[in-house]
Amino acid sequence: MAAGIENLSKVPELQRRILFTLFMLFIYRVGVHIPTPGIDSVVMAEWFDQQQGTLLGMFDMFSGGGLRGLSILALGIMPYISASIIVQLLGIVHPKFEQLQKEGEAGRHKLTQYTRYGTVVLCLIQAYFITMGVEQMQGPAGELVVMNPGLGFRLIAMITMTTGTCFLMWLGEQITERGIGNGISLIIFAGIVARMPVAVYNTMRLARTGEMAIFSLIIVLIVMVGVIGGIIFVETAQRRIPIQYPKQVRGRKVYGGQSTHMPLKINTSGVIPPIFASSIIVFPATVAQFFPDVAWLKNVSDIMNPGGVLYNVFYIVAIVFFTYFYTAVVFNPVDVADNLKKYGGYVPGIRPGKATSDFLDSVLSRLTFVGAIYLCIICVLPQVLISKANAPFYFGGTSLLIVVGVALDTMSQIESHLIARQYDGFLKMGRIKGRR
Repeated sequence: MAAGIENLSKVPELQRRILFTLFMLFIYRVGVHIPTPGIDSVVMAEWFDQQQGTLLGMFDMFSGGGLRGLSILALGIMPYISASIIVQLLGIVHPKFEQLQKEGEAGRHKLTQYTRYGTVVLCLIQAYFITMGVEQMQGPAGELVVMNPGLGFRLIAMITMTTGTCFLMWLGEQITERGIGNGISLIIFAGIVARMPVAVYNTMRLARTGEMAIFSLIIVLIVMVGVIGGIIFVETAQRRIPIQYPKQVRGRKVYGGQSTHMPLKINTSGVIPPIFASSIIVFPATVAQFFPDVAWLKNVSDIMNPGGVLYNVFYIVAIVFFTYFYTAVVFNPVDVADNLKKYGGYVPGIRPGKATSDFLDSVLSRLTFVGAIYLCIICVLPQVLISKANAPFYFGGTSLLIVVGVALDTMSQIESHLIARQYDGFLKMGRIKGRR
């Protein structure tokens, strides 16, 4: 790894990409600490500290701590992710969106536009409910969170928070295009990592004061190490499908057949299903948290607390659905089989065309089932154990999956840049198996 890091200095373009990514993430972290106009961020933070252990804690995790002080980036990147889910689902049920998905670059550009418009609409709706709820909040001593409540505050706050999410959306696209790694995933990654030192300090404080038993702390550490090891093992695991190309005669020369393989990951969808599932669950429950006086909304909030039975059932169902859904989006067995047939490739023992497509679909379905079970175990089981131990959300399986998964993906891209320029990667004994 030391040799790989040393080689970074020999690739100026890669250096620029890494520095650009770090600079964009620094700007994001600065924005998290800028409060929304009209908000007493200190009183808001005091009120928020009383709500730990609820879904607000998970929402704050995805917003990188922006919700705690109701910053200009309080909504985080989740509205953009929710809009992406809606647009991709429309590609299955609506002919127009399905056609756009097949039109290549032009179609993707149009779908991206629709996703942006959807993000703005979702931000305005979400910001409206949040501002309505914030106006009713009071600190421990009865101080108002909103200094001058009313229509003016609501409009300014809605516009500010919507603009903040649009800025994050642009920031993520810039990182993806001009930096290294997936910009949206890195923004979520940076938000979780930035809050982890505070979570460690609070956990140590709970252990010192006796609010958290030493035995529980040891269990949390063991679970974390086991989860990280399991994530690395599964995320780098592959099922290799052998591919054979026949001999070809060109003029008087005969070119020998080539043997290769097609790597299929156990978890093709990566960290997307937990992020999608969390965004779906967090939105309605978060709105309920801001209106504690409404009886039926309070019931929803109580039922959907992390670690609860109904919450975990919804979470598992959503993870399984999005695992299959996103895998179907990124890997089409019919197109892969057609491309193999076009270039003369075939799977030994399987006829080209539809038989190959059916074979790949069968293998992928079984792998996806295993991947979905793995994601459910990683995201739900540690969450239940940690909620019982009174540990912060940052040590749960979802946050660890995102951190480790995004880190592996980013290191894989850095290694690809190094290897493309004939330099050693980070690992001498093998290469990091990326998702691409």
